Amino acid sequence: MTTTADLRAAVETYWAAAGNRDWDTFAATLADEVLFDLPQIRERIRGKERYVRFNREHPAGRDVRVERIAVDREGQQAAARTLFTVGPQELHAIHFFTFDEEGRISGITDFRPEPYEPPAGREHLVERY
Repeated sequence: MTTTADLRAAVETYWAAAGNRDWDTFAATLADEVLFDLPQIRERIRGKERYVRFNREHPAGRDVRVERIAVDREGQQAAARTLFTVGPQELHAIHFFTFDEEGRISGITDFRPEPYEPPAGREHLVERY
């Protein structure tokens, strides 16, 4: 049985691995069928391989600090508030996570502070809707 502490640890590991660009550890937090959504820019990525590649190909130069993680009592969902630092700019974001039966992340929905146009060069990994 997956506990709320397990889910919190999965989210913490996810962010730490992303920050360290440790893609093996990052991938281990994800279900094979993970679905990543960015509703503000209407992008979606399906599957662990594509999502890890999306992050691996993202240029370095951003720092993410997790400010808060909240997990529901049933142990099925979590939310995280982060602070992104990109150069001199600091931006808050909110991320919603769902999990599979093994406690791996099966869904991520990210809300960034402002709508924006996605950068070119990632069309091979994302769907637009």
